[in-house]
Amino acid sequence: MGKIGTRTGVAALALLSLAVASCASGKATGGGAGAGAAAGGDGVTTGPGVTATTITVSALTDLTGPYASFGKSQTQAQQLYFDQVNAGGGVCGRTYELVVRDHGYDTQKAVAAYTEVAPKSAAIVQFIGSPMITALKQRIDGDKLLTIPMAWATTLLGSRAIQVTGTTYDVDMINAVEFLTKEKGIRSGDKIGHLYFEGDYGESSLDGSKYAAGKLGLRIVEQKIKATDQDMSAQVAAFKAAGVKAVLVSVGPRQTASLVGVSLAKGMDVPFVGSNSAYAPQLLATPAGPALLKDFSYVSAGTPVSAQNPGMRRLVADYQAKYPGETLDSGIPTGWSAAMIVDEAMKKACAAKDLTREGVLNAHRSQSSFGGDLGTPMDFTFFDKPASRSSYVLKPDKAALGGAVVFREAAVSELAKDYPVPVG
Repeated sequence: MGKIGTRTGVAALALLSLAVASCASGKATGGGAGAGAAAGGDGVTTGPGVTATTITVSALTDLTGPYASFGKSQTQAQQLYFDQVNAGGGVCGRTYELVVRDHGYDTQKAVAAYTEVAPKSAAIVQFIGSPMITALKQRIDGDKLLTIPMAWATTLLGSRAIQVTGTTYDVDMINAVEFLTKEKGIRSGDKIGHLYFEGDYGESSLDGSKYAAGKLGLRIVEQKIKATDQDMSAQVAAFKAAGVKAVLVSVGPRQTASLVGVSLAKGMDVPFVGSNSAYAPQLLATPAGPALLKDFSYVSAGTPVSAQNPGMRRLVADYQAKYPGETLDSGIPTGWSAAMIVDEAMKKACAAKDLTREGVLNAHRSQSSFGGDLGTPMDFTFFDKPASRSSYVLKPDKAALGGAVVFREAAVSELAKDYPVPVG
């Protein structure tokens, strides 16, 4: 999930403590006045969210809903990033202010939060939830507001202002199916289960699994659920009755724990491969932990927190120093990377002396090779296909930082290379 690069520096403690308090309470933080297009004394033309001293960016996150743990770590990582940039002098002679709004994974609340913060934001550095972003896609595009979704549905492609990072859910599932055939003994004629959420996330994932299954002579046994469903006993019974040899998992962490735990308890001992949103390290402390360690893996374009490259090690050390005792998960590199994407766009826009929204978008879309220690390389020059098609296969590990390790290095499957990704 997390995607690239890193920064070092000393965080501004006042802002950092504010971010921790806001994440812990789920309350909104930040939000100054917006700015209209104007040329400042430094010759830089500015737009909404940019003043002579400040660049305001916003996070529309989930601190109280199904992805609360992810939203919290992601938001804290972004506050850490911007604090470090500010401590180093900021960008374009300005410091960042991060505005945080919790929508609790509720579309109506997300729309209201966007309506509030968009007029005074230079970018949306985090927006959790495919349904929420889909509901606002036309507005975001019309506002020309650079937005980094924490969602990977193909419905989000096709917008110049919305940057889907890394792979989309369908590409990950194509890579997952090919992994099952190469590593887990799945053969032509076998049945594979797919548990998925109704809506963009699940449907996009299903597109990928059905495409791969069709190419490889496999049969997909579908089980669709709502995000509010918790007990997967009925779905396990259906998969077992169908005789599936493996199960793909495109739901939330709670549903993953129920699915894998109940399956093993009922004697269905098969491989499970999840989408990147299906796992959280907190699951290893639940009764489902042993089953997950035995049978579960997941795919992601993001490098796990346990990676021993210099960038990840530095990020983990900085995060632990500022948030001691907090859980380490994929939200940390994902949030950090998204902040870096926005920051790099602001720097390029500053060099062009154009911090209007159009200037920021032009700067962002000029980057053809964005990569590093935190994820697979990405190309931002197009917006009608994924920025990457390369997925890691990750495995839960109780002893590892972040609760996961690399099982297979990032790769593009043969099927994913030529897959015609649907747009919008």
